[in-house]
Amino acid sequence: MPIQFDHVYLSAAGLYLPGPAIDNEEMDAFIAPINKISKRIKSRILAENGIKIRHYAIDAEGKTHQNHAQIAAAAVHHCLDLAQTSIEKVSLLAVGSSGGDALMPGFANMIQGELGAPPMQTVSCQGVCAAGVSAIEFAAQAIELGAHQQALAVAAEMPSRMFKQSRFAPRGYQSDFDAHFLRWMLSDGAGAMLLSRQPKAGLNIKLKWIHQKSFSGDYPVCMQLGLTEDRSQSFLDFASSGEAEAAGALSLRQDIRMLPHLFDICIHEYVKLVDAGWITSNEIDHFLCHYSSAKFMPVVEELLAKAGLSIPPERWYSNLSNRGNTGAASIFIMLADFLQSKTLKAGEKIFCFIPESGRISAAYMLFEVEEGGSSTSIAPRASPAIFDPQIPAPHQPDSAPLALQPLLTQLASLWQDYRSQVWRTPVIQSLVNSRFDEKAYQRWTAAWVPQVREGSLWMREAAASLSGDLAVLANLIDLHADDEQNDFQILYQDYQAAGGKLALDDLRRNPGGEALNSYLHALAATPNPIGLLGAIYIIEGTGQRIVPTLLPLLRAQLTLPAQAFRFLEYHGANDEHHLARWLGAVEITLAIDPSAAPAILATAKRCAQLYLMQFEHIE
Repeated sequence: MPIQFDHVYLSAAGLYLPGPAIDNEEMDAFIAPINKISKRIKSRILAENGIKIRHYAIDAEGKTHQNHAQIAAAAVHHCLDLAQTSIEKVSLLAVGSSGGDALMPGFANMIQGELGAPPMQTVSCQGVCAAGVSAIEFAAQAIELGAHQQALAVAAEMPSRMFKQSRFAPRGYQSDFDAHFLRWMLSDGAGAMLLSRQPKAGLNIKLKWIHQKSFSGDYPVCMQLGLTEDRSQSFLDFASSGEAEAAGALSLRQDIRMLPHLFDICIHEYVKLVDAGWITSNEIDHFLCHYSSAKFMPVVEELLAKAGLSIPPERWYSNLSNRGNTGAASIFIMLADFLQSKTLKAGEKIFCFIPESGRISAAYMLFEVEEGGSSTSIAPRASPAIFDPQIPAPHQPDSAPLALQPLLTQLASLWQDYRSQVWRTPVIQSLVNSRFDEKAYQRWTAAWVPQVREGSLWMREAAASLSGDLAVLANLIDLHADDEQNDFQILYQDYQAAGGKLALDDLRRNPGGEALNSYLHALAATPNPIGLLGAIYIIEGTGQRIVPTLLPLLRAQLTLPAQAFRFLEYHGANDEHHLARWLGAVEITLAIDPSAAPAILATAKRCAQLYLMQFEHIE
């Protein structure tokens, strides 16, 4: 749950952007295209990311004219000037970044030295985009506890030294797109926030809460520096730094195929905050969303809409186009620009959303504008009962009726926990850590085939158990069963293509699959088993949201023909249509019996537990 604050105020937010503003044409003088492929990548990336201007702390010859600690210190000076105070009145310096000028000592210590600051507590938070939020959280907790009256949180990034032509040209990077495209995405900059325990006269910006969660135990590495392209070796494993450089172990990379999943996970975590009563979209006056490229803004918008939690576009604020993507410093620089350009009123809420691709993390902050002297604590609110009826529901781009949205929000919150647990099962972890093999895939499909074979059977049994007003659902459920009745044959053919030898009738479900199958059949035989709509949500959601992410990992690790993955491909492409049909069934059900929602949610929870057991027994 979020960490709530009662005594933390944002006194000032400063920024520093080194060198002159560099437009898209001038970039070539700093990080020139290396070859024709490079030029095409540049054109494509700049067309997508929406960045028009950025700043570098290197000059056109590739020489550093300000180091990383210096640009961070400049941001601190700007912040202190705005607050009309001095570094001598600050007793804590918390810094977040992907790394400083040196591997050690800590970056915060180097910035303290650059500032010539007096003795103080320091902390260095190393990471990617959310590292700055970690620095803010540490500083805020120290103030909340009364250990410090004023603290500085700082974030700075300086990737330009890694992108200059002299480092890239020797290897050419003919095909290493994951490293190459970042040259046209990232730039240099720093931001600083002064946090205080005491409010000032007039309006104050109070930090209400911070929430961070890492999903690194679930997902493979997405953005990294210091590993080879296949993530198998560290730069320290090589005989020399020259060999590490030649092998690409010192190149910053991002697996762009993971990014859609990053935003999906982060929006589901936001749904959990809404469900717990910490925030609702309709109370957000200003939405500061850090995204690395303008192409991701509609992705976030669509995911919010699918969750039924749209934030009107006029409430969004971004300075990406004229400041560039500065990683962990982005939200600091965004807040500094925002506060300089906006006239705020008491009661307005500023919500910050920071997704991190490093190994999939999410961070959120809520600020509220208050009149001077007020430090009233506001307890977490109850789950909202009022939703905007004009915004779409999860998994479905069409607008969902008002009555569905409380249930959909609860289901999305349940889904977030279930998905994370699935990713931490032994079979998925073996995939994530490149330990999967053909035998494991055979075991998986061998246990899965008889489970899928039962799907249309329990659905037809459930349809036959419907009576009264709910009998109208029978045709819809039978239609869904018709669509899936032959799916097991596709999966069995995949099993054979993977080298499986057992006859179809000789395949057996694993203990988890057996428990799930027994539960579904037993529930289907009860009168009006409408709770099974919750089971379908989990089963179809697994096909739409988990399977597509596994497929690239399977293909990368298994030397199997394309025919071995047809079932996974089919469900990744078609389960969204199945979920649209599911949404229609839920709408009909709740229109007939509004009290059905708890049964749907409870069954979804039990099905998630049993489906998870099925995953656990694969290995």
